[in-house]
Amino acid sequence: MQTKLHRWTVADPGRRFDDLFNFVHDPATLLAAFDRVAGNQGARTPGVDGLTATDVEESIGAPGFLNDLRAALKDGSFRPLPVRERMIPKPGGSGKVRKLGIPTIADRVVQAALKLVLEPIFEADFKPVSYGFRPRRRAQDAIAEIHYFGTRGYRWVLDADIEACFDSIDHAALMDRVRQRVKDKRVLALVKAFLKAGVLTELGESKETLTGTPQGGILSPLLANIALSALDGHLHGPWEPGGTMATEGKRAYRRRKGQPTWRVVRYADDFVVLVHGTEADTAALREDVADVLEPLGLRLSQAKTQIVHMSDGFDFLGFRIQWKRKGGTNTWHVYTFISNRPIRSLKAKIRALTGRTSQQDLAAVLIRLTQKLSAYRPTGLSGRTRVLIG
Repeated sequence: MQTKLHRWTVADPGRRFDDLFNFVHDPATLLAAFDRVAGNQGARTPGVDGLTATDVEESIGAPGFLNDLRAALKDGSFRPLPVRERMIPKPGGSGKVRKLGIPTIADRVVQAALKLVLEPIFEADFKPVSYGFRPRRRAQDAIAEIHYFGTRGYRWVLDADIEACFDSIDHAALMDRVRQRVKDKRVLALVKAFLKAGVLTELGESKETLTGTPQGGILSPLLANIALSALDGHLHGPWEPGGTMATEGKRAYRRRKGQPTWRVVRYADDFVVLVHGTEADTAALREDVADVLEPLGLRLSQAKTQIVHMSDGFDFLGFRIQWKRKGGTNTWHVYTFISNRPIRSLKAKIRALTGRTSQQDLAAVLIRLTQKLSAYRPTGLSGRTRVLIG
């Protein structure tokens, strides 16, 4: 089903799908969705109804639960419940917190079913410059992209931060982008219902959700990517066939005329714009980006968004990227280091695994260490790349 949806989308860029709801409540889709929800670590965290995946399986069992859920979807009686708000500390010991919205198990299963149906459609339209929450794409791939362009003269960087992105996305603007590919009113109504489901705060207060899509929802990363694809399309458009930066010859011509070229690299709501040009060119792109984000209800953080030269270095996705001279030579290379904060976190995890009080056998410890270290190993980086874990 997913392969066909993707193929049909690629074959017809203007197609709007009008019969997707049957795929969403199909027994096979719901079963696959439940397996994904139950297999996720968050399955042990209850929503506002207090139920976990284990509770569901032990009470009525997965088949009975899914039959009831399918019936509610088909007869139109299904209504998402508010998400349970939970504050968790941000990494790094800053004392700041971020909000998670935890849906009920039933809502998670329906969101997972929607994602199974919608993802292959929108994946056909997503640009190659986005990496977060997409199949077969990782943070290391985004770092490799930055490294590649950094070695080819893209030395000015717009290091951008979107202020409260997941909380601020305009619902109307997001739904307009979903409608570009989805015509099925029942599917559109389901997506909108999840956006408007509301929040139950930690203090027990009920709040409406007038904007945003809650972090913690299975569907939220896909919806954020759909919204931010407007930014990808705007900045990457000149690289596409017929665009003003589509070939090396066109890019060289722009540079001879004193015009910049640029490349965006985005991972969810974190992104950088690499510029082959000047600081003034990068500042102009910052204003351009702000204009693209504004109709989506989003804005750049004035405090965290910065323009830097790659020789000064910048942090992205837990890595420190810097163009610097190799010691003892006159040659310069783009180096990739692990940032200080992830190093501290990694060391703490290693100490916890290898401490004197650890009761695990050596084989288990080595497996866990390999898993932890692999998350910090950039792949696909050419040239001078150095990863230090201390």
